[in-house]
Amino acid sequence: MQGSKRNIVVLGSTGSIGTQTLDVVRRNPEKLAVVGLSVNTRIQDMLAQAAEFGVSHVVAAKEPADSVQRGQWADEAAKIVGSDGPCEVAYGSDALLDLCRMPEADIVVNALVGAAGLRASYETLKAGKVLALANKESLVVGGDLIMPLAAQVDEARRAAGLAPATGPAGALMPIDSEHGAIYQCLLGERADEVAKLWVTASGGPFRGKTLADLAEITPAQALAHPTWNMGAKISIDSSTLMNKGLEVIEAHHLFNMPYDKIEVVVQPQSAIHSMVEFTDGSVKAHLGTTDMRIPIQFALSYPDRWPAPVEPLDFRKLGSLEFAAPDTRTFRCLALARHAGTVGGTLPCVMNAANEIAVAAFLSERLSYLGIADVVEAVMEAHEEEGVQTVESVEQLLELDFWARRTADEQVRGMC
Repeated sequence: MQGSKRNIVVLGSTGSIGTQTLDVVRRNPEKLAVVGLSVNTRIQDMLAQAAEFGVSHVVAAKEPADSVQRGQWADEAAKIVGSDGPCEVAYGSDALLDLCRMPEADIVVNALVGAAGLRASYETLKAGKVLALANKESLVVGGDLIMPLAAQVDEARRAAGLAPATGPAGALMPIDSEHGAIYQCLLGERADEVAKLWVTASGGPFRGKTLADLAEITPAQALAHPTWNMGAKISIDSSTLMNKGLEVIEAHHLFNMPYDKIEVVVQPQSAIHSMVEFTDGSVKAHLGTTDMRIPIQFALSYPDRWPAPVEPLDFRKLGSLEFAAPDTRTFRCLALARHAGTVGGTLPCVMNAANEIAVAAFLSERLSYLGIADVVEAVMEAHEEEGVQTVESVEQLLELDFWARRTADEQVRGMC
């Protein structure tokens, strides 16, 4: 793959990360080709993408009940000719996993939202593909399964001469701006000389607010992120700082770093994407324009650097940089996530599932904003009382995910 055109599959192609990934492809047609796309339900938009990029293999995770509409989409897809012939819409989770295993695919961009992305990440690495990961839950829920698989693919890439001469072999490339930043700061450094990882946070739209201020927050207010344009679920997680808690757990798995060496710092300008502190007191910071196409492109180009997909940051116009400690007493989700990660095992899986249900309930106005943390904490406590388990399989995690969702939904109903 190195030095040649790279074939990519984009899971979640109509979401924020998916559309920005396709823009990177659009800017680098001689280096990247799209061979597969998936969406949840936005089939019409996906077919427009397939027509632009000449994609034969497209999948909708949810099959619509309307047979007439399915027929219309089938007819529209048949008019699109990709490298493997006419396009055909496939449906369901099994078809989505088939995209991850496509022989011609080099890289799978997992931009799925929520725990649904775990199986896709697992199957991508099991098939020996490079995983460009934007799905936080893959590592939060199944990091104990995903990281050993990634290490196996790294070894296979080295043996096949596909890895760069120096640095990581590149089987798992983080797309998150924070983890992409840490990844780059660690290049060329010795692991035993790393003293601390600093994960930066914007602070979200409610930075500086008190619990009393947050009591009557509406979904519209929580969706208004000050610097990043993201999907609804991630935007709510950012406002509660759960997103940052998930990133702490991700960093633990990605960089094999103990939790007492991972800190969160609020950096409202979002110009510093994260930092690495070394044993001699030196700190490397990754700065850049607030645009996800930069970390997406690096995940696809590694170990090379391609021309910037956006206007570079002009430091003369940046102004000041502010730093502050996160308020974990007001924004309890960060502390809950760190506790889940520290305990480990199946507790992060349960925490994540409970959070997904609580966020959905808040967005549908069935739960208060502060109720999100209450639901997550209650479900975590119930699981700890029953006994946290060692992670053994994807099937085990899916069963616990189901239990946690059901339990969280009961909590939501009890608070209505």
